Amino acid sequence: MKSRKIPALAGVLFLTVLLAGALIGQKAAPPRPSSDDLLVPRESCTSILIGKDASVDGSVMTTHTCDCGICDWTWRHVPAADHKPGSTRRILHISQYQTWPPAEGLKWDLVKKDYAGFEIPEVPHTYAYHHGMFGYMNENQVAIGESSIGNQRKMENPTPAAGLDLTMLTLLAMERARTAREAIHIMGSLAEKYGYGFHDEGEMLAVSDPAEAWIFEIMPVGPLWTPKSDKPGAVWCAERVPDDQVSVCPNESRIGEIELANKDMFLASPNVVSTAVEMGYYDPKSGKPFNWKRAYSPQEGSAVSSNGRIQRLWRFFDLAAPSLKLRPEMPNMDLPFSVKPDRKLSLQDVMDMTRDRSYGTPFDPVQGIRGGPFKNPSYFRQTRLIDDGRAEYTTVTQCRASLPGPIGGIVWISFGSQDTACYMPFYAGATELPRSFAVGDHWIFSRDSARWAFDYTDFHVQVAYSEAIKDVKAAQARYEGETIARIPEIDKQALELYKKQPGEAARFLTAFGLNNAKTVVDAWWKLGDEILVKYNRLYLYDTQKRIYERGKPATPDWWKKAVRIFDILSEPEKKDNR
Repeated sequence: MKSRKIPALAGVLFLTVLLAGALIGQKAAPPRPSSDDLLVPRESCTSILIGKDASVDGSVMTTHTCDCGICDWTWRHVPAADHKPGSTRRILHISQYQTWPPAEGLKWDLVKKDYAGFEIPEVPHTYAYHHGMFGYMNENQVAIGESSIGNQRKMENPTPAAGLDLTMLTLLAMERARTAREAIHIMGSLAEKYGYGFHDEGEMLAVSDPAEAWIFEIMPVGPLWTPKSDKPGAVWCAERVPDDQVSVCPNESRIGEIELANKDMFLASPNVVSTAVEMGYYDPKSGKPFNWKRAYSPQEGSAVSSNGRIQRLWRFFDLAAPSLKLRPEMPNMDLPFSVKPDRKLSLQDVMDMTRDRSYGTPFDPVQGIRGGPFKNPSYFRQTRLIDDGRAEYTTVTQCRASLPGPIGGIVWISFGSQDTACYMPFYAGATELPRSFAVGDHWIFSRDSARWAFDYTDFHVQVAYSEAIKDVKAAQARYEGETIARIPEIDKQALELYKKQPGEAARFLTAFGLNNAKTVVDAWWKLGDEILVKYNRLYLYDTQKRIYERGKPATPDWWKKAVRIFDILSEPEKKDNR
C-alpha cells in the first residue's frame, strides 16, 4: 500500500481529468492521500517470497504487511459459483483507503456502489477465495501478497479510462486462476484491454502456487490512454523466484534486466520495452540492456544513505543469507533479485521475519535512548522496519503440493502490529471466516471486532514495552506455536475426510479455523486486561500473590542518570547581577 505526496503538477492533472470525466459522464479517481494528509510515514508494506526448495516443508510461502493506519481491515470469504452463458462480471473501483462509518454498513457491501461503468464477460465457473484488502488465497492454492512500488510520474492514469485498479485485479485472479502463471496472465491481459490505474500506481504482487513464486509488477501507461488507443492500457512484467531462493519487495521495484526468451523465468506485456522507449525512459541506441526497474520505477540510495528509510531490502537479505555479507551501503538498485538462504526456512522463521525490528543493526529503533526507558521500538519512527506498527493485518500464505488445493493452501492472518499479535490459520477449503473478522473501524472501539482485541493488548504493551512484550511472546508461543505444531494432524484428518467426502473436509477445516480464531481472540482480550493490571502505574503487580514490588518495572537506573545529566545540561545560565 502507499501514501504519496501529490505535487502541484499532479494536482493540475487531477483537475484536468476530473473535468474530462465529468464531460463523458464518469468521475475520475479522488486524489490519493498524501503523507501529510494521513500524518503517517510513507509505505511500509513488505512482501516476502519463499521458493519451495528454500522452505523446510517444501511449501511456497509469501507474506504481506497491509500497512496504512487508517484503512479497512475486514475480511470475508467468497464462495465458488457457476454462471450461465452470456453472464457478465460487474467491475468496481475499489480504493485501498476508502472506509465508511460502521453505521452506514460494511465496506465490501458499500463499495458495490462505486461502479466502474462497464462489465466484462463472466467465466463459466469462479473459484472460492478469502480476501481482505486484496484477494489472498483461493481454493486452488493460488496466493497473493502486495507491495506498492510507484512509477515514473507521467505514467499515472487516474482517469475514468483506466477501468481496473489493483484490488479488482486480485479479486478477478482469485475467481479465475488455477495457477500462479494463469493469475499473472489473467491480470495482465485484463489490464491491457481495459486499462489499469484509477486509484493505483505502480504495484507489485507476490503471486504463488504450490510450484512457483513470482514477482509481478504492473504500472499505468499515462493519462492519455483510452480503450480506443489500440495500445495496451498497462505495462507489466513478472520474474519467477528460483525454487531454492527467497526474495522480497519492500515498496521498491525488484525486476531488473529481463530475458523475454526465457519463458520459464519471465513473463511480460507486449509493450514492456516500447512504452519505456516512447516515454523516454530507455534508449535502445545506448547499447545498454533494458532494465525494468531503472526505466519505470528507479529507487536511488541505500540503507545507509537514506538513514534507514529504505533499509528493509538489505535487512531481509541479511536475515536470510548473512553469509553473503551484503553491506548496507550497497545501493538498493544493485542488491540481488533473490538469494539462496543460508538454511531452509520454516513457517515460524517467516513469521519471525515479519516481526523483525532491525535490532542490533545501525537502524536499531531502541539503540541508545531512541526507545525510551522501556526500549519501545514504536518511539523512534525515522526508519522503515519490516514489522510495521501501523499494519492493519499481516498475512503469511502457504501453498503445499503434497495436499489437495483446499487442504494444501493456508492463509495465516495476524491483526495489527506483528510483534504484539498472533497468526491464525484459515485453510483454502474453509467456507467461512469469523464474523469478528468482517467488522471494525479505526475510529470506533468495538469488542465485536477481532482487530480491536489485538490493538487493545498492543496499547497496554506500549506503556512498559520491554517488560510487557515478554508476556506477549509467551502467549504467542502458546497459541501460535502450538497451532503450528497441530497443523500436520489437522492435515491428516482433513485428507482422510476429503478422500471420502470433500464436503465433510470443508466443514472440518472451517470449524477448525473458526474455533481457533475465537480461542485466540478471546485470549488476546484477556491478555490486554492482564497486562493493564500487571503493569498498572508502572509498578509490578503480582496477581497470584496479591502483592506488588515498588519500583518494578519503574524506569531503570540508566534512564534516571540520563535525565539528571540532561537536566544539568539544559539548566539556564545564571545571570551575573553584579
